[in-house]
Amino acid sequence: MIKRIFLFLVTNLAVIILIWIIIALLEHFFWFKISWYGQNYTSIFIYALVIWFAWAFISLLLSKWSAKRAYNIVLIKQDNLYNLSKKEVLVYDIVFDLSQRKGIKMPEVWIYESSEPNAFATGATKNSSLVAVSSWLLDKMNENEIKWVVAHEMSHIFNWDMITMVLLQWVINTFVIFLSRVIANIVDWYFSKEESSGPSWIYYVTSIVLDLVLWLLASIIVMWFSRHREYKADEGSARLVWKENMIAWLESLKKMVNLASSDDSKLATMKISTKNKSWLMALFSSHPDLDLRIENLRKYNY
Repeated sequence: MIKRIFLFLVTNLAVIILIWIIIALLEHFFWFKISWYGQNYTSIFIYALVIWFAWAFISLLLSKWSAKRAYNIVLIKQDNLYNLSKKEVLVYDIVFDLSQRKGIKMPEVWIYESSEPNAFATGATKNSSLVAVSSWLLDKMNENEIKWVVAHEMSHIFNWDMITMVLLQWVINTFVIFLSRVIANIVDWYFSKEESSGPSWIYYVTSIVLDLVLWLLASIIVMWFSRHREYKADEGSARLVWKENMIAWLESLKKMVNLASSDDSKLATMKISTKNKSWLMALFSSHPDLDLRIENLRKYNY
């Protein structure tokens, strides 16, 4: 936990430094006036654009670095395969085979110690990505199920899902900051109705409230797109390992969910939908319900 908090602080410090550098360069070389307050809405828009550009792309560029330091990992390489278990070698072979078939650079392959049934892919580009699988998942799933999990994660890489999500969050969060500042400026001017050297407390309160409200609304859009990309990753893995196999894996995940009574928290790490999810929870879910994913695959033709 301490390590993850430290990485969070380092990432945000890097974002702040990058924001200062970008703003200084724009103001010095392009004579932009960049500010978060005032009637110059172009200036406010550039301010919002710079802030979320720095946050989004620094986070993406540091995603592999952060993940490596957040988990106790074992990097699987060709020269250490003889020291690994059959399932660990299987993960490497699947990633190697799929990357060769799609003509991309071999992603890094990690196994990390965790009691969570999880797997993920990250990286700034297709050719600088990684696939990580938890030790719990390797222990509990059979070889076919592992193959389908890895194919799903590789589909995220093939579909450029990491960079696409970052671009979407950049655009949406830019407008969240821009709209909240513009509306807060108008409210501040309406209630103060006098010249001042800076924003009043009304501006700060309004902008903070609007940041929260607009961010929640924007999150609905981001999560909708996240669910959409999960459908696409399922479809991509269906093309790689056959649709019927992918459906069989999702059905096995359903059984895990149904059997999980006191251990739902572990399954939540894999974004597996819990039972009796409300419509409000569904709006903010990054992954679709398993029944919906299965239904989508049954309809999918390729």
